Formats: sequence, structure tokens, C-alpha cells
Amino acid sequence: MHYTLVTLFPEWFESPLSSGLMARARDAGIVSFSFANPRDKATDRHRSVDDRPYGGGPGMVLMLAPLMQALRETPSVQSGKGRLIALAPAGRPFTQDLARELAQEEELTLICGRYEGFDARLFELLPVEPVCVGEAVLNGGEAAALAVIEATARLQPGFMGKDESGDEESFSHGLLEYPQYTRPENFEGLEVPSVLQGGNHAEIAAWRREQSLLATDRYRPDMLAGAVLTQRDREFLRARGRFRPGKNLYVALLHHPVRLKDRKVGTTSLTNFDIHDIARISRTYGISGFFVVTPLKDQLRLLATLLSHWTEGPGLSFNPDRAEALRLVRAEDSLENAVATLTTICGLPPLVIGTSARPVLDKKHRERRPATTFDEVRSRLADRSVLLLLGTGHGIAPEVLERCDAVLPPLRWMDEYNHLPVRAAAAILLDRLLGDRG
Repeated sequence: MHYTLVTLFPEWFESPLSSGLMARARDAGIVSFSFANPRDKATDRHRSVDDRPYGGGPGMVLMLAPLMQALRETPSVQSGKGRLIALAPAGRPFTQDLARELAQEEELTLICGRYEGFDARLFELLPVEPVCVGEAVLNGGEAAALAVIEATARLQPGFMGKDESGDEESFSHGLLEYPQYTRPENFEGLEVPSVLQGGNHAEIAAWRREQSLLATDRYRPDMLAGAVLTQRDREFLRARGRFRPGKNLYVALLHHPVRLKDRKVGTTSLTNFDIHDIARISRTYGISGFFVVTPLKDQLRLLATLLSHWTEGPGLSFNPDRAEALRLVRAEDSLENAVATLTTICGLPPLVIGTSARPVLDKKHRERRPATTFDEVRSRLADRSVLLLLGTGHGIAPEVLERCDAVLPPLRWMDEYNHLPVRAAAAILLDRLLGDRG
């Protein structure tokens, strides 16, 4: 494979491309490199390659003319072979799957950004693909380009010596790699796990799989959703102790004050399906409590009768699972009392999070405040109780949303139709907040 590196600092690559396996691969002709420096194409006496951005703002932007000339003179662009990759934060994430994909090319052109990035017209003039190697901010694209080179070069036949080792690594199969050990067996009181010394290959394979699962669950739990897991894998992960963020999450289903059909604010009646289904959803996701809020005394009596039937009466023996879910339900006659009860339970006032199918607007139809994110609410669950409000009728009354600490965005904010039943919304909200981590 041939790499063309478009960079203002070709000298940056001298050592890493001349060391270790990369040096051996270059000597063997498995990989080769050439460089193009946009500064060599600058036309002024200062050899300028950057200029101020249109519209103002901090920093400088790579000038398009010297960059385009440097690119158009490279053999790979002239021949149309291979792909053009710009290392940029606003790009496709660089994964092992993408590394395998790029490794199939005969040539790769890697364009290293500097300053505040590229003139956007670059991506219109040439078929350049932006790729991002991570979320950390770098001084330039050289370090990112080196990561792409390392990841794709090691997949070339002959690069690793033993070809199968090139893909038997972390991320290759959706999980982090298991821990490795070598001699001596005992180092400063720490021994190599006995299973690795026993010689039983089936036991070693099972141990390595479990260690990969544990490492992924601990350091990159987000990867588990995309990993191919067996039933044994899931049982293993389920059996181990873990922090359950759902223990700090509570739900309140508001029947007052809520929006009504005529755009007025009022009170709605309890619905049997809502109580049963949201209780079951709450139990499934491991949250700690479900408040049903209504100021109507007859509705509170109805709720008490329903709960008594399922948690103490005939319903208990008929459907114990339903009883377990309905034990999460607490009745309150106002949101203020629900917050006070939760404050007593937890010792601190909860963070109150509103939900709405519409953005919160002022009288001039301007967004009153930006919606919070699911990631932000999820992060708060680590150290504080959170009360998630759900509205019946046509949603939570505006005055309640005003008093919330934050409001989540509409679930389908990119589409015009956003009218989910509250039971469905509850399931989606809890899944986005907790997923399998509840």
C-alpha cells in the first residue's frame, strides 16, 4: 500500500515511519510513503498557507489554493486511485471496521489539517472524506494520520509476520482485549492467573472471553450494544455486580397541571393502563419509584384500591410479577409533595427534569432555554436523585416546565409528527437514559 501524506510538517513523520515493524515493512515493499507540502505551493514571499476565516472568529484557516495545488500534483489524485482522507474532527469516526475498509485500497492520501481546519470548498472540489480518530483536540492532523497508517498498514499481508495476529486485537470483534501475561510467573507477589498456566485451551478461551467482557463493561460499556453476545455472555454480565444508575431515578406521572384539548390547563383522570404499564417499565429498568400525581380525592381512592388489589389482595397471587412492579407506585396530591417526599427519602432535593413533545417557547415563539441532553441527565444519576416528569393529556403545563431544572428534547424532534402515548414515551425515555445499565 502507498500512502501520500499532505502535511505542512513532513519531518514529523521521520521517526515513526522509520522504526520497528513499519521500517521492516517499508524495506520489504509492503508499504511506501510520499509527501506533499502545501507550503511549497505558496506564492507570496512569506510562503503563507493560512488566512483569517470569513465571518470572523478565532484562529486561522488553511488556504485553499496551495492545498489544492499540492493535492492536484500528487500521483494518486492525478491517477484517481485510492481514497482521499482529511483528518478532521467533523468526520466519520475511525474504527476498526473503517481501518479494514481502507486497508483494501492500493493507495491512500491522508490530508493533515492545521489551525482551525480546512476551507469547506475542499470537500466540494475533490472527493475528500473527513475522518476523525477521536474526540480529543490535537494541534494538527499528523498524529491522527499516523493512527490511520498504523491501523491500516498492520492489516497488509506480511506486515505482522503472522497474518492472523493483525486482526486478533482490541475492537476487532466488538470487545476490548483480554489481559496478557508473560514470564516470570510471580512478579513482586503478583502471579499469572492459574488458568493460563494449566494448559487447558478450552478453559483459557472461556477465561479470555470473560475478561474481554469485563474489560468492555468497565471501560467501554457503550461497545456492548454493538457486540455479538451469546446467552452465556449475557448471563455472565448480568450476574456480576455493577453500579445501577436507575436506583437514583424516579418517575412522576402528572395528572395536574397538564394541557387539555382546548389549550387550557387542567386535570386529567387516571388511566389503568398508564399505571400498570409505566410501573412495569419502571421495574424493568430498575428505577426506584413511580409517583402518580393527582389532586382529586376520588382518583386517589381509586388508585389506592387498585394498588391494594394487586399488592395485597387477589392480584398478588394471580400475578406476582405485576405486584412487584406496582409496589413502586406512590400516590401524591401535588408535584410539590412528590418532590418533598423524594427529598425526605434521598436527603437532598431531586433534580427535576421535564419532558415535552414541543420546545419550550416564549410569547414571541423563541426558545426560552435550550433542551438538556440525555447524556447530561445520565451523568447526574451517578451522584444525585433525578425526578423525571411525564405529562398526561396534551403534556405538562408550561408553568411546571418553567420550574423544572431542565427539560429533555422531544423524542422525535427531527420529525413533525411527535404524538406518542405517555406509556410509549416512558419506555423510550428510560431506555435512552439507562439502556441495559439500569
